[in-house]
Amino acid sequence: MPKTITHAQWSLGSYRIGLKLRSLRIQKRLTLSRLAAESGLSTGLLSKLETNRMIPTLPTLAAISRVYGVSLGHFFTDPEHHALAITRRGHLEADGRAPEPVKITPLNPQNAHLLAHLIELDPATPATAIDAAHERASVLYVLEGRLRLESEGESETLETGDCVWLESDAAIAWGAGDKHRCRVLAVIPGAARACPAHVAGGGPPS
Repeated sequence: MPKTITHAQWSLGSYRIGLKLRSLRIQKRLTLSRLAAESGLSTGLLSKLETNRMIPTLPTLAAISRVYGVSLGHFFTDPEHHALAITRRGHLEADGRAPEPVKITPLNPQNAHLLAHLIELDPATPATAIDAAHERASVLYVLEGRLRLESEGESETLETGDCVWLESDAAIAWGAGDKHRCRVLAVIPGAARACPAHVAGGGPPS
């Protein structure tokens, strides 16, 4: 059965006290044994605190803080930024409708510094110009099928598992490289810009 999380663990989770304890020890180049000797605490207790298997009491944190030369406030500073966006598999699977020529699914908020999209290309559709990034920089990873990229009279085909980084001012046409649907993970610059994924026209660039 899954372990029940107490209210105290839930409340203190965002402070990542265990991670801060371990980071301080590594920075000070101390072993658990050396920290135990200097703090008067057991190595077993210190190990449980660093791995979040036990919630430290204030006197315990005070003893450790004295060794590290930090205040108790160091462990209770709110994180400056923390964001989590989950896209479930069910949202990415086909819903029974006819496949779209090009389907672009955002995987994270559009105001993030990096934007991730799942791009699906139907094999029956000619290569289509996709403006997939501000400043046209992106990392593409082929999840399924084959991806054909066409630009400036040149063509490259990527197989499943292939990855490419590209940065270009030229228009680039994307297409499925064979008779099967192609799925691509595209990671591009974001930095609070509008959604960059834009489909323009059809057919390869001239």
